[in-house]
Amino acid sequence: MTQDKLAVQMYTVRDFTKTAKDLAETLRKIGEIGYTAVQMSAVGAMNGENPEVSAREARKMLDDNDLKCIATHRPWAALMNDTEAEIEFHQIIDCDFTAIGGIPGDYGDTSAGYRRWLEDARGVVSRLKQAGIRFGHHNHSKEFMRGEDGRWLEDILIEEGGEDLMLELDLYWVEHAGLNCERVLERCHGRVPVIHLKDKEVVASDGPVMAPIGEGNMDWDHIIPACEQAGVRWYAIEQDVCRRDPFDCLKSSYEYLRGKGL
Repeated sequence: MTQDKLAVQMYTVRDFTKTAKDLAETLRKIGEIGYTAVQMSAVGAMNGENPEVSAREARKMLDDNDLKCIATHRPWAALMNDTEAEIEFHQIIDCDFTAIGGIPGDYGDTSAGYRRWLEDARGVVSRLKQAGIRFGHHNHSKEFMRGEDGRWLEDILIEEGGEDLMLELDLYWVEHAGLNCERVLERCHGRVPVIHLKDKEVVASDGPVMAPIGEGNMDWDHIIPACEQAGVRWYAIEQDVCRRDPFDCLKSSYEYLRGKGL
């Protein structure tokens, strides 16, 4: 039997998670499509100082739908300044991977800023690792700007981050930046337990837009083997913008990737 590898990045359905009722219904729909896992991110009912849904309640909703939380996106300030509470949160929802959605802007998009963030992150990475939780960084396209030394900013994370810094690669943004996904994956072997996928379609009115996987122009017949070679465990579908019902988009992506053996 094929090992389950497909997950939903909940940011895709963020407009359907603002209340406890909506979150429960959304998780039910995700399970019905066939997904067995999610990344908990941008879940409105769990945000704020007094969230409507606690970590324990979220865990029950996940269990009720036979879903596993395989990753989160958490605020950098919370991870750095309230690490023990973050560890407890992840232990409650039974999740062993967390990432940030990008390096905070106050570090600056410079080589020096990225190196300063790496120094600040080392202690966080170590404390999370001791608790059995891996930590990663999620890219967009700006990480492939050239820094002061002429190298991509992402180079600093790949080459100087160390083996304990995971790289939650978003392959759409890698391609959007003009790079070859396969070449980037080759450099990240063993550090990509979770990645993000969406497709890139060209439409007459808007040019390149985000699309369900298999409905665009990305070269999945080569990208998927490169992901497998790099050691990817979970493929999280994150379609930031859907031009039709997001659940239909998630279903289309699921069926395409299952057809490719995932």
